[in-house]
Amino acid sequence: MSNISPTRRSRAQIMLLSSAPGLFVVLWSTGFIGAKLGLPYAEPATFLAMRFALVSVILGVIALLAHAAWPKSWMEAFHIMVVGLLVHGVYLGGVFAGIDLGVSAGDSALIVGMQPILTAIFIGPMLSERVEPRQWMGFVLGTIGVTLVSLRYLGAFDSSFEGVMLCVLAVVGMSLGTLYQKRFCAGMNLLSGSFLQFVAATLMMGAIAYGFESRVVQWSGAFIFALVWLVFVLSLGAMSVLWVLIRAQAATQVASLFFLVPPVTALVAWPLFGETLNLKSLVGMALVVGGVLLVKSRERSDA
Repeated sequence: MSNISPTRRSRAQIMLLSSAPGLFVVLWSTGFIGAKLGLPYAEPATFLAMRFALVSVILGVIALLAHAAWPKSWMEAFHIMVVGLLVHGVYLGGVFAGIDLGVSAGDSALIVGMQPILTAIFIGPMLSERVEPRQWMGFVLGTIGVTLVSLRYLGAFDSSFEGVMLCVLAVVGMSLGTLYQKRFCAGMNLLSGSFLQFVAATLMMGAIAYGFESRVVQWSGAFIFALVWLVFVLSLGAMSVLWVLIRAQAATQVASLFFLVPPVTALVAWPLFGETLNLKSLVGMALVVGGVLLVKSRERSDA
């Protein structure tokens, strides 16, 4: 019998949930770096098919060993796999293909940073959550901050139109996927559900790679590092944190975290690629943080 008191356990859970948003933002921001490192050695669908297949095997073994609960019906499994197609297939497929077509990491981070606006637009038809005026103000501040942080990329925006459109499609996929997860898969088992999601994404990326790519991989230390990082840190780590946040918080609150991705990406790129932070970047980061705080705050009138 466990010696941990309920009070101590609840405090640990509170501490875990309070640290999860920051952990998610940091982990998620490194995904752009991993894509940039690995894509020179493999085409996007091939790269993602390998990544998703490895994650599926790992999650499948863990789910079996842990005797995880599986969906009770085919419809429940279907909903879970739809989320996998949207969040992993459409989102990551769009981002990776966009970067492969010439969209810079900064441009892609900027586009991803607009997800909270899309979530607010989609949230009415899909969920019963209400976006408060204070949260809309946070969305506006966050958008201004994201734009300021990314001005250096906008000033030399030479990405291909197709790549930009794929990144936009990716953000739509992520927004719909997180809302669909909240609406239809709130009670899914994290292990078995994630396994089914990655299996669906593997089949999707495998079909695209087989139909449109050469499926040639140039093995190198950089590619192996990027693949391992994206499998364990992003797909297993960051995605697990994301599902925990979606289950515990309102969709608008979770979506607001994506406003922090471009500033953190800029901070990561600073020591790695020598990119400097100017005054506009610092002001933009401050606005983003303020916007996130407004979005995460709850109106007491509905309490």
